[in-house]
Amino acid sequence: MTKPLSSLQVITIPYLNADRVDAELLPLAAYEMSGVYGRAQIPYTITEPKLPEAQRVAEETDNLGLLGGEVATAVAQARRKEKAILMTGGNCCHITGIFGGLQDAHGPELKIGLVWFDAHGDFNTRHTSLSGMLGGMPVAVCAGLTYPRWRELSHIVAPLPTDRIVMVDVRNLDAPEEQLIRATDVTIARVAEGRPGDVDLSTAVTNLASRVDLIYFHIDSDILDESYTPNHWTKEPDGPDMAEVQAAMDTVFATNQVGIFAVVSVFGGGAGEEIAIQSGVDLIGHGLETWVKYGCT
Repeated sequence: MTKPLSSLQVITIPYLNADRVDAELLPLAAYEMSGVYGRAQIPYTITEPKLPEAQRVAEETDNLGLLGGEVATAVAQARRKEKAILMTGGNCCHITGIFGGLQDAHGPELKIGLVWFDAHGDFNTRHTSLSGMLGGMPVAVCAGLTYPRWRELSHIVAPLPTDRIVMVDVRNLDAPEEQLIRATDVTIARVAEGRPGDVDLSTAVTNLASRVDLIYFHIDSDILDESYTPNHWTKEPDGPDMAEVQAAMDTVFATNQVGIFAVVSVFGGGAGEEIAIQSGVDLIGHGLETWVKYGCT
């Protein structure tokens, strides 16, 4: 059931993968200074999950699961208080905690849809990945296709069915990754004109919304053309501009089914950091303003 946004829980992630990083590498302080969290014009609180360092082990995916479990606890607490949830900072590896927290709060039978705005699918497994980069795997982890301990430590009991995933843009896919995606029920849509077999964005998200209890709307800033993210570690050329991405965001929020919203992988430091941070502020601010307009689930 759609309800107005009345209070907001901001979950900030000061980690890249499972490594806590220097403050200047993630613009969490810059977000607060910009006032962007107030753009929803509702009360908000900020919480920062922390990896229990005494439990850190040699296996990085276990550490990601432990951190995911802390994110899950924060998500579940906010959901039980009927707060809207915004996740910022971090990178795509931290989505497992979102799904785990929703299942903690509402049970594993909850039908969660994922709308994934990203230049990459992050759908590799340990067997398909050409690089072994864990940041290229979290959607596959949530779907139950790889690293089960990472998933389970993140509190995910029921893996995410692939027919509840809409990937938007994903203009740079490894060949084995794309083959795996196309072999599942994942829907690929485009911000603008897509390739043969891709689905219109409005059609894709409307269909998804009709079949789920809520949508987790996730944005990696590298969905934008690299001119908006010049210091991004996985920036990609030939992407949409800010106006195109914001118009696409409106389409997702208009489903009235968004329950959690995230903007991740915005980096400080390096040439062009001011541009990148402003892009993060613009994505978050526009998202919050539009979310208020349509309400949350």
